[in-house]
Amino acid sequence: MRPSFVSIEGVAWTKLPSVKDARGYLTAIEGSEDIPFEIQRVFYMHGVVPGADRGGHAHMETDQLAVAVSGSLRILVSDGHESRMIMLENPEWVIFIPQMIWIRLMDFSSGAVCLVLADTHYDMSKSIRSWPEYLLAKGLSERPEPVEPTPLRGPGGI
Repeated sequence: MRPSFVSIEGVAWTKLPSVKDARGYLTAIEGSEDIPFEIQRVFYMHGVVPGADRGGHAHMETDQLAVAVSGSLRILVSDGHESRMIMLENPEWVIFIPQMIWIRLMDFSSGAVCLVLADTHYDMSKSIRSWPEYLLAKGLSERPEPVEPTPLRGPGGI
């Protein structure tokens, strides 16, 4: 099933529970406790070549959370109508990305690591890999892929 009604409003910040002591921080994530789903898949991007983008797709049935566990990166999200740019740079904050939201990750800092938690196992047949195909799946007319959309205000109004 392709829920074409998912909007940009579903993209949201979540703060992870962290404990700080003299040794530093400990941040833990428990499925269905700290995040809105049971974790079925975990992956991370690292060593991203300068100037390279990742993503460029939408998942038909997968909700995800992304966190910059080290360094920073920007994430472009779009529902086909509206688009936002998200800056990930604090490992205590994750961004929830619901199914059927177009996503592109870019501008990875040197040494950046982006960890992603997903509520399904990977199935390439359940992802949309081109912007025109995404618009078709959403029932939208042709329009250019967003490049530099409005920033989504981060936690604390940043």
